[in-house]
Amino acid sequence: MMLHTASCRQCRDQVESERPEGPSAVLVSPALVTFPPPPSANAMIQPMPRLSVPAALALGSAALGAAFATGLFLGRWCPPWQSRRQKRLLPPEDSPLWQYLLSRSLREHPALRSLRLLTLEQPLGDSMMTCEQAQLLANLARLIKAKKALDLGTFTGYSALALALALPPTGHVVTCEVNPGPPELGRPLWRQAEEEHKIDLRLKPALDTLGEAGTFDMAVVDADKENCTAYYERCLQLLRPGGVLAVLSVLWRGKVLQPQPGDLETECVRNLNERILRDARVHISLLPLGDGLTLAFKI
Repeated sequence: MMLHTASCRQCRDQVESERPEGPSAVLVSPALVTFPPPPSANAMIQPMPRLSVPAALALGSAALGAAFATGLFLGRWCPPWQSRRQKRLLPPEDSPLWQYLLSRSLREHPALRSLRLLTLEQPLGDSMMTCEQAQLLANLARLIKAKKALDLGTFTGYSALALALALPPTGHVVTCEVNPGPPELGRPLWRQAEEEHKIDLRLKPALDTLGEAGTFDMAVVDADKENCTAYYERCLQLLRPGGVLAVLSVLWRGKVLQPQPGDLETECVRNLNERILRDARVHISLLPLGDGLTLAFKI
């Protein structure tokens, strides 16, 4: 460290102003005031270390490897579907864009709309077929000129009524339900739509009805998932060539991505999805409408 004398007037004034007052004050000689040396120009500029091209590549590869390992670790131990399972692939139902889409495409009979709103008020009502699914199936029934349709899982009869409205006056829908309560809620609206005579309600297990049902142009499966594979196989046998088989809730609220141990329903849905994928008897499309809709066109 260097010593600098306060020879200039400015330095002497500064030292005098900093001298302590009082009888116990200690006098400091200006000659003993020390100042740190000014930094040299070379000390202020520190050149960055230069890396050769192989060294830079090695450093970059190491950084990418660390990032990949971190992502792999987080993906293994913190999979996103454990914290927030994706239940819907389309925009939320309250999305302005989705509402615009429905407002420009949905043509819903007044009685069918009333039945949909009534069904949504019931326990488990949110598991019903969506309005866009119902309209698509009705249009497919018209396209193939269906006269006979099969509906597994009546509930309040929303899907049965949607199909009945699409069939000709001589057409009919066989619909299966084990609980007699919900269909009676919908029956007044079947009558209001003047389609009650087309809807043949069978209050018995679906597999029993399928053993005596005859043949059909179209079938809709929206019943218990434990028997979904049996329903699919039996309905496919009853369909005419060119007929359409629709299976609902094939994404099962996103649980198909990673079923939990002992979750029989999810395993059944996954197994059915795999079976349909490999079934050479049908052409298929799996659509992200509602909770997933598989359309199988019998060859």
